[in-house]
Amino acid sequence: MKELLIYIAQNLVDNPEEVSVTERETDTETVFELRVNQSDMGKVIGRQGRIAKEIRALMRSVAQRQGKRISVDILE
Repeated sequence: MKELLIYIAQNLVDNPEEVSVTERETDTETVFELRVNQSDMGKVIGRQGRIAKEIRALMRSVAQRQGKRISVDILE
């Protein structure tokens, strides 16, 4: 799933080489921390957070099919 998130983010931004994803486990779920170049934040978040919301929904859907719980955090 980490690879899917990297693929999605790299296709949205102008600096795909600066996309990184860190995977962190908590008690109840897996947290993916997405980092992109500062100038690309708007492209990943979108107007009123629409793109970020859709990325999270897509990732939750994939995780649910695998019987897992995840969340996606977009960090600077």
